[in-house]
Amino acid sequence: MPESAAPKPEPFRSSIMQIEPQWIDYNGHLNMAYYNVMFDRAIDEFWLELGIGPVYKTERHGSTFTAECHVRYLREIHLGDPVQILVWLLEADDKRLHTFEEMRHGTEGWLSATSENMSLHIDMGSRKVAAFPPDIRERIAAIVNAHSAVPRPEGIGRSVAMPLKGT
Repeated sequence: MPESAAPKPEPFRSSIMQIEPQWIDYNGHLNMAYYNVMFDRAIDEFWLELGIGPVYKTERHGSTFTAECHVRYLREIHLGDPVQILVWLLEADDKRLHTFEEMRHGTEGWLSATSENMSLHIDMGSRKVAAFPPDIRERIAAIVNAHSAVPRPEGIGRSVAMPLKGT
């Protein structure tokens, strides 16, 4: 998307991805580690829209590191299933990006998994958390605003816990 184009009020949609045969575990479905690989590939595509991809790292010496990640595995996905990831930029500040991703079957649309993440902007020279440059911060704010205009997906803010007995 050109930098001058206004962001659309819809989640970002990754390209359609294919599961690689070596990612299938002995249970016959996508191994849990590779859900993260696919979520990460989608985030790499989304970062290009934010202007913080590989060129940004090379030319402006900034990048992002994941500080926290919560994945929910909701429905098995198998070899041969096309996958598409939807990404919402829920919130952001000068140094952080809060994203929520849904992994969906690429043609049937059913939900396989979600991933909620907190990413930190890093000055790669010092390898410390740093503020985004003003032009990037402006682009991020525009996308947060656009994404806030669409319904929030179920599952945001969930934590890992055992249900209380008797409830």
